[in-house]
Amino acid sequence: MTGEGGATEDRWVDDHAGPVVRPYAVTRGRARPVTGTFDLISLVTATRADVDQEAGLGPEHVAIVALTQRMQSVAEIAARLDLPLGTVRVLLGDLMARGLIRVQEPREPAGVTDESIFEAVINGLREL
Repeated sequence: MTGEGGATEDRWVDDHAGPVVRPYAVTRGRARPVTGTFDLISLVTATRADVDQEAGLGPEHVAIVALTQRMQSVAEIAARLDLPLGTVRVLLGDLMARGLIRVQEPREPAGVTDESIFEAVINGLREL
């Protein structure tokens, strides 16, 4: 605590940018997950209910496991924890490497090529 009654943590928050150090500290300086890519719409489900006693897990890891007792998208997890997407991806990689979460990646529609989608959009725009 500071002498004025404000928390020491206040100096680590920028009024416009938000937390200055926290995401970097949460991931221990890592910018990429140890495993997985984690699309925004990938669905994450916990494989266990209680991970409080797991060595090496931070409070954010535990919070993700708690959130994903019910299937959540990567975007939902980031929003609910108020953490940057990159940070959440690193944390998810940690959990996946330990087998604490299962991730269902989005599937590409069968029989549709990228070219046919663009052609359909262009044709639709021409008809307007």
